[in-house]
Amino acid sequence: MRKKGTVADLCNYKITTHSVKETKKLGEKIGACLQAEIVLALIGDLGSGKTSFVQGLARGLEVPNDYYITSPSYTMINEYPGRHPLFHVDLYRLEDPVDFEDIGLYDILGDNYVVAIEWAGKIRQELLPDHVVIKFEISGDQSREIYMAAHGVNAVALLKEIKSAPCAFKNNHSPGITGQKTDMDT
Repeated sequence: MRKKGTVADLCNYKITTHSVKETKKLGEKIGACLQAEIVLALIGDLGSGKTSFVQGLARGLEVPNDYYITSPSYTMINEYPGRHPLFHVDLYRLEDPVDFEDIGLYDILGDNYVVAIEWAGKIRQELLPDHVVIKFEISGDQSREIYMAAHGVNAVALLKEIKSAPCAFKNNHSPGITGQKTDMDT
């Protein structure tokens, strides 16, 4: 069990969205905050908003509008140009860690990219460089409880930035999107 008051304790956050549009807006705001490469480990059931979040993330990273962001369920990895290159990974169909190497996952994790991994629960977290775990829970027909936890120095800095200044998720910045500190253990 983690002690209260540690850096990890200070860098957990919960956000509630009430529509697909708000989940996309959350992704867009996080993308706009990104100043360096990071891994976003996305966890959640089918239909919980992972792909919608990545669609917004791509907009925040300034991926050109003529790129349609889809789940790479069959291609495994989609790459998009932007302010920072975005790799969108889907591990849903993979079972064996050898498969991760075969699709080139380890190659992109070690480089200077933003990497959003759907079904990230299939990979051991210690294999990931600095990352933010983003867990999506369905809380209503359109509502989602989204929990974020930082792992590593760059991830802690990102989560602190997300919780403050221009891209913060306070009611006066984004009606409907609310955020709060949480004691989530990941």
